[in-house]
Amino acid sequence: MPDSQAAIAFPELDLLDDAQLLRMRSAVAAELKRRGLASNVGQMAETLAIAHFGRTAGQPNLQSAPTGTQNVDALSRKGDRYSIKGVMDARKTGTIYPDREDPDKQLFEYLLIVTMDSEWRLLAIYEFDWKTFCEVRSWDRRMSAWYIGLSARALNRAVKHSSNQ
Repeated sequence: MPDSQAAIAFPELDLLDDAQLLRMRSAVAAELKRRGLASNVGQMAETLAIAHFGRTAGQPNLQSAPTGTQNVDALSRKGDRYSIKGVMDARKTGTIYPDREDPDKQLFEYLLIVTMDSEWRLLAIYEFDWKTFCEVRSWDRRMSAWYIGLSARALNRAVKHSSNQ
């Protein structure tokens, strides 16, 4: 939320000193965890993608993958694996690590890039199948992992799902 919008929605924030504001942030983070709500961009992207697919006719219903499943964030009822990457202001996705024993191993059937605005509202979802992912991915030497740059050239290769909120 831009500063002016935060001040309008929560005018009392301006009255807090820095230490009070940080304690409030900690309390909000603890309450988000208690309620099982997303507290970072990646978690929010997964929540938005699963909800969007669930309410969009013709799209598979997705459910969260078990915690700790590498490179897979959601599963369809057919067993398709979905990796979900969330972006707000970035120029590329987060990293996707290859299999250590078999670098060419297929890690998922679909990659969803979820774009959000500064208030974590869904803008669009870009869906890449594995073949297209392999054609547009780039290698991050420092991280030893794949990513997709968010250029128009790459995003135009995806199936775009617009927000229907």
